[in-house]
Amino acid sequence: MNFIVNGVRAVVFGLHAHVFLFQTKVYTLVLLELPGLLFFSTYTLLVLFWAEIYHQAKNLPTGKLRIIYIAVNSFIYVIQVCIWIYLGITDNPLVELVCKIFISVISFIALLGFLIYGGRLFFMLRRFPIESKGRRKKLYEVGTVTAICFTCFLIRCIVVAVSSFDTDLSLEVLDHPILDFFYYMLTEILPSALVLFILRKLPPKRVPGQYQPIR
Repeated sequence: MNFIVNGVRAVVFGLHAHVFLFQTKVYTLVLLELPGLLFFSTYTLLVLFWAEIYHQAKNLPTGKLRIIYIAVNSFIYVIQVCIWIYLGITDNPLVELVCKIFISVISFIALLGFLIYGGRLFFMLRRFPIESKGRRKKLYEVGTVTAICFTCFLIRCIVVAVSSFDTDLSLEVLDHPILDFFYYMLTEILPSALVLFILRKLPPKRVPGQYQPIR
């Protein structure tokens, strides 16, 4: 999913000048906003994984977590597609404003997810005995990834919300290539690279009937 997100964003960057030449503005909006939606789905999948670990550790039901993840993402994509269709039919500045605020709300939902389940998992690991194997490494992984993802979604939430009401600060224009570079570097490219580096080691293969300690 990281590959798809960054691949789509790379194509948009590579064709940046052409993206703004579409006669129908909605095509430009789709190309600019779709990678952000995919980025949301990618990292809320990590929140889902952590939520399942936390619920299992607390002997809480986990069956509805995946349903909630799919339902939330489906709802977001349906609403966004409806907005795009409406903008394709009628170029309405008010609906464009609603679209930007919606993107900001999506980022806020993601940062809440990391704050809640990243924080819960971090403090749960802290209560493990100090001599527990892998405790320190897992604390580092969960704490660092939570901080990175929370920060990138917070920046995205604030910047999109502010630019919704101030067109001079809008990033979705051709005149701000340097600003665009730093914004997407802080909110997508660098976080993706850091998270993939921190979580680069895959867990060991499970052997049936054998206990697998935290590594």
